[in-house]
Amino acid sequence: MKSHRMAATSRAPFTFDHLPITDQSFENALDKARSGSRLNVDDAVELLTTGTDTLGIDPLRKEQVLQAADQRRAEVAGEVVTFVANLNNNITTACNTGCLFCNFKDSAYLFEKRYNGHHNGFTKTPETSRKTVEDALNLGISEVCSVSGLHPALVLNSEHREILNSSPEYHNSIHYKSAENYHVDPGTYCDQIRAMKVDQIHVHSITPEEADHAKRGTDWSYRDVYHELKKSGLNSVPGTAAEILVDEVREIICPGKISTTEWVCAMEAAAAENLPLTATIMYGHVENEMHRAMHLEVIRDLQDRTQMINEFVPLSFVYPNTPLHKRGIVSTGATPSEDELLMAVSRLFLDNIDNIQSSWVKFGDSQGLKMLSCGANDFMGTLLTEEITTRAGGKFGQFRSFNEYVGMITAVGRIPAERTTTYDQIVELDTDCPPFGPTLGPRADGTPMLSKTIPSTILS
Repeated sequence: MKSHRMAATSRAPFTFDHLPITDQSFENALDKARSGSRLNVDDAVELLTTGTDTLGIDPLRKEQVLQAADQRRAEVAGEVVTFVANLNNNITTACNTGCLFCNFKDSAYLFEKRYNGHHNGFTKTPETSRKTVEDALNLGISEVCSVSGLHPALVLNSEHREILNSSPEYHNSIHYKSAENYHVDPGTYCDQIRAMKVDQIHVHSITPEEADHAKRGTDWSYRDVYHELKKSGLNSVPGTAAEILVDEVREIICPGKISTTEWVCAMEAAAAENLPLTATIMYGHVENEMHRAMHLEVIRDLQDRTQMINEFVPLSFVYPNTPLHKRGIVSTGATPSEDELLMAVSRLFLDNIDNIQSSWVKFGDSQGLKMLSCGANDFMGTLLTEEITTRAGGKFGQFRSFNEYVGMITAVGRIPAERTTTYDQIVELDTDCPPFGPTLGPRADGTPMLSKTIPSTILS
């Protein structure tokens, strides 16, 4: 009988039903991975732990997993490393959801007219969002990504506002307050999407959690919501708000968020509206390797049904300024070895998703580049400004130039290439002809971003 180790990477004293215990062996799981056979959850656990028969990560076994993933990456994606010229334009930090892993949010009360104190949060009007995107277009971006807090005044559209205003007795239970209570009116989700849709820029926005917020207090479906947003100019949907798609973990780190089932339903609805998707995992907090493997299975099953997921993005938990750390629930995040194994097993397990992304915001330059030999083939985007990870304590910067991308990617022997959000256009850069700039955006002409002054609307 095989012996088992218990919850090796669970960082808090929680009793979970799902533990990293399997009847599989590491050797069998590795053989399946190398042969290209479809892995199951037990296989993934064995690879993530480098064997549940021993404590700790075995360095030799880890290298075997990484090599298998790198080989699969080469077969699926080749030697090109892609990145996108994009802007983050998050609408607001106002949010009362109370997720313990997040320091991006600010209590919505701080934004009300009756509060006269100081805070570091923000809310943008649709006009401000439009100006921000307009200025970034002149730098050559092809995508604007927007992921925001759940402001109590944000609604889907004017019809949604009328419905909620007609039922004031439900306002507290559905987290709604009219915009007249706030210093800044964020408008509606449709207003914001229309505002960001400048010169046919690709708008990547409205997570499943935001879609749930956009239908609260109504009998609308997720598909109804995404249908209206698509008419307003939405082009694709970020699969964030996923964290760990196992409810016993969600009940600890984000009890106010939608369930795993609801997240999946929202993603399926977006796919039914022919909106391309991304998918993520946010790991390295209270979960264990079984939870990570179960999450990967949820994503793979979703892709089997929809075939609409363009990329998968492993996000290592950045802990220093978060409530999970401040309350003593976690004292650290994932180790570099855990990061590498999660990236590798994502490549090996997700046999129906071609693109796996390494996030330099989460990993930094050195470890981010290492991920390109652990199964990743994409290296994120320019961002121009990044707030969520930075406010959580991230220290790896908020902007990446094309020249930096070319230097780093060629230094590890790979081929740099600009891409669009959905990977439908990929343009390899001629590394013999610097300087480098974007070419795929509506106003891109190859001029390096840093040769132009970044407008204050983007940096503020």
